[in-house]
Amino acid sequence: MNALFDIAIVGAGPAGSFAAELLARTGARVALFDGRPHKEPKACGGGVTSKALRAWPHLLNAPSRTITRVEMISPSGKRLPLRLREPFAIYSRRALDGYLRLRAERAGAEIFKTRASDFARDGRIWTIRAKSGSVLRAKFLVAADGANSSFARRLAERIANADMEVAFGYRGPLTREVATVISFLPGWAGYAWAFPRLDHICFGIAVGQEGFDHDALDNHLRRFIVDYYNPRAASKEPPVDIDRLPLVRYAARIPGLSAETLDRRRTVGDGWALLGDAAGFADPVTGEGIYYALRSAELFAQSLAQDAARSYEERWREDFGQQLRRAAQMRRRFYGDLLGAPFSERMIELGRAHRGVRRTLRELIAGDQGYVDLKRTLFRRFFWPFD
Repeated sequence: MNALFDIAIVGAGPAGSFAAELLARTGARVALFDGRPHKEPKACGGGVTSKALRAWPHLLNAPSRTITRVEMISPSGKRLPLRLREPFAIYSRRALDGYLRLRAERAGAEIFKTRASDFARDGRIWTIRAKSGSVLRAKFLVAADGANSSFARRLAERIANADMEVAFGYRGPLTREVATVISFLPGWAGYAWAFPRLDHICFGIAVGQEGFDHDALDNHLRRFIVDYYNPRAASKEPPVDIDRLPLVRYAARIPGLSAETLDRRRTVGDGWALLGDAAGFADPVTGEGIYYALRSAELFAQSLAQDAARSYEERWREDFGQQLRRAAQMRRRFYGDLLGAPFSERMIELGRAHRGVRRTLRELIAGDQGYVDLKRTLFRRFFWPFD
């Protein structure tokens, strides 16, 4: 193919597809590489915060389950049910990614259902080769193909294992009692989750890659799944044997950059940029990355439309960079000890007894409470819960 595109975007997840849509709407000729097989959706919990839904309400047009109640469980097993003031949504990534890709195509982006495998540059023009054998040329190259992006590794630098987290789990059938659960792990810096989608439940665990012990964590997750399908509340129905369930395993790496890595990482250069997970944009405490994928795409599209691509670096750092940096600094403390017990244990204990703490936890789940002023907010509401 000899056609010359204005922008070639590698990766058709939320960041790549949203950037393709926004840039195509400005009149740019956009090529979007979608190399993920249809039957292999990205391994992801699929939670989209209410903050993201307010920013981009059209996301609710994609099939999802809206969540109004969450149960949090401390490392010792204490439970805290929370009723959310604003719902968040849980998506199958196949549904969410497909919806955003279709919007990009309708806006005028050209979709190439093949994996981009290599690239080179001749003067000011990029040549991108696809696994299918096709070749195209573009003036600007965008890597939005995830934390393991080979394109991002060559354009910027590889994300070190110390700056990575691991998420793995199982997709299981819907149960008679659909609940959304976040359970903090005893002895690990991370948590397990049960996120019900429209046609199945996504169970998972997210922890740092350093010190990762798959067998121990998998045993913990399977016990968590057993407890989920067999709640403590009395039931006349027979218990569920998870060994007989059609559980489908998944696994992925997600970025959890340290403050030092965030400070030095370059996400834009001469004729190229990184978006979403490829840039390292995920919350180091929770692993949540869909909001940052969409917002990075938006900020990049604004920069490029104004013929000021390099301003993208300044824009994301000013917009959400401090929140990610603060989360990175807080990660060890968030999962560390406070007065002889894990911080998550104390947080849930206080939430069970104090309305101001419960309100702050609801806002954390919604994405409205950031880490920069979290300590100040908790302190103020502990002594004055009615503000």
